[in-house]
Amino acid sequence: MDIGDKARRLERKLTRTVQAAIGELVGPANPAPLEIVHAVIAHAEQQIIATGRGRRAFPYTRITVRVLAAPRDHAARARFAAVFDGPPTLQERLWDRLRAAGASAKLDHVTVAFSAKSDPSWTHRDFNIEYARVETSASAAAPALPKQTPPSLKIAVRAGKAERATYTLALSRIDLGRRSEVVNARHEVVRTNQVAFVDDDSEINRTVSRRHAHVLWNGSEYRLHDDRSAHGTRIVRDGRTIPVPAGARGVRIQNGDEVLLGSARLRLGL
Repeated sequence: MDIGDKARRLERKLTRTVQAAIGELVGPANPAPLEIVHAVIAHAEQQIIATGRGRRAFPYTRITVRVLAAPRDHAARARFAAVFDGPPTLQERLWDRLRAAGASAKLDHVTVAFSAKSDPSWTHRDFNIEYARVETSASAAAPALPKQTPPSLKIAVRAGKAERATYTLALSRIDLGRRSEVVNARHEVVRTNQVAFVDDDSEINRTVSRRHAHVLWNGSEYRLHDDRSAHGTRIVRDGRTIPVPAGARGVRIQNGDEVLLGSARLRLGL
């Protein structure tokens, strides 16, 4: 084996190592369904405009998301549909983000379609977001919202350093993790953590994954879900520690629960 061949082999090995490190930091290059959901929400938030006197509005009534998926790739399409249909649905997630941004909106249709091939004009390589404004009559039905508005959830940081010491949120989904915005390999925001721990080298904060866990309102109760975090998610209640396994239905939240994200600790109040 000559020196040139050795150099090429070493270069390929280094490339694989760097790509693996990037993948661990920001996720795979090809977006997963949930990554597309967060990208759509972030893109929609960028469309908010100022209407004067401190007011803000989302100017469109309809959004169409076209996702790249082969016609015969039924498994991929099923995965996308499961995430888009929720709960919460993509439309409910959009409503939550627009409401949190203080914007008025008349969003009555959010449609997801699949395309066999992409187009150079697409907003992203693997999916496209289209906006439209269609005026409806005053008697038209209002857009569907969650059956019951989520109650306020109070979150106090007990261990670890977050961007705020306390939060009061009333959203269908609350993401918990390290860093307020998580990006993919193309530097696109794929997740916004409403409860964000500081991305530093402190012993406690290092145990919080960037995509650690989320709280989901299902119409009647809040449930805590682990997002395949590195150091796990647990609830401490009445002296007992309840593990929150990844990929399960989650664990129902009760008033006064303490949540462990790795070594970080939160206290929840309803």
